[in-house]
Amino acid sequence: MASHIGRRKFLATLGGAAAWPLAAWAQQPTMPVVGLLRSTTSAPFEHLLTAFRQGLNDAGFVEDQNVAIEYRHADNQLDRLPALAADLIQRRVAVIVCNGDAARVARAATATIPIVFATGEDPVRQGLVTSLGRPAGNLTGVTFFGGGVLGTKRVELLRDLLPHAIVIAVLIDPQYGGSETELRDAEVSGRALGRQVIAVKAASEGEFETAFAKFAQAGAGALLVAGGAFFSSQRQAIVAFAARHALPAIYTSRDYVAAGGLISYAASVTAAYRQAGVYAGRILKGSKPSELPVLQPTTFELVINLKTAKALGLDVPPTLLARADEVIE
Repeated sequence: MASHIGRRKFLATLGGAAAWPLAAWAQQPTMPVVGLLRSTTSAPFEHLLTAFRQGLNDAGFVEDQNVAIEYRHADNQLDRLPALAADLIQRRVAVIVCNGDAARVARAATATIPIVFATGEDPVRQGLVTSLGRPAGNLTGVTFFGGGVLGTKRVELLRDLLPHAIVIAVLIDPQYGGSETELRDAEVSGRALGRQVIAVKAASEGEFETAFAKFAQAGAGALLVAGGAFFSSQRQAIVAFAARHALPAIYTSRDYVAAGGLISYAASVTAAYRQAGVYAGRILKGSKPSELPVLQPTTFELVINLKTAKALGLDVPPTLLARADEVIE
């Protein structure tokens, strides 16, 4: 009898010990989930994801400790974005962070889940927000768009570097929403400087060779590679084509120059993604997107690759080197 009672006490004690962790677990707050949605492949942009995570850290969130991140990449197939956005919504993520192409899709998919974008386009023209200072609805973010200032400056830099290049080629991604604005700015600047501007579109990697052949036929002496996530994901290929055709080119981000491109003039995309991480963290803490103004770039970086200049037989003017924020040798 005594052993039977002792066994019951033991089982009751064991049952209580087993139940306690379950009860304690039930009382723990659920770890918030951030969805990261991009139209591109993931491999060329790990530095941007690192910057985003650093921004989250700045706001007090560390991946797998007090926040989870669900990564979704469309691999440059824009028609995959709606399904990827729907998947994140179904998983009830607390906030979606995305690039410009993905932001348009996410905006159409949900009016309730907060969305933080990092885009190189004008967010108002893009239809993401109605106002930069007071974004309404569930979207806010960061833009590294510089308006006509960047297009004008890039054409001027090509003029300073290549004073005898009368024909300037522009490589455009027709799927990028900001391409028309960039081309218009380049054409206006080109006319003011007595340059002829020709544009060729390339919507896939297979169209790059044809585009560069057209540049050669037109006698282009310089190239401006327009913006867009697709081009940025293909920067190694674009830089290689420019080198093969000995065509000096200016680009829309430092990443191209680090990959062997000649020159870039742009806002920091890395800084934009870090700030997007900060905004995502602030939303996790209770801020509403409408309380967070869309941030715009205040500085632009001039980066020059001297090794590439030497390979092209170019002497970079000392005045241009003096203005550079970074020189890669």
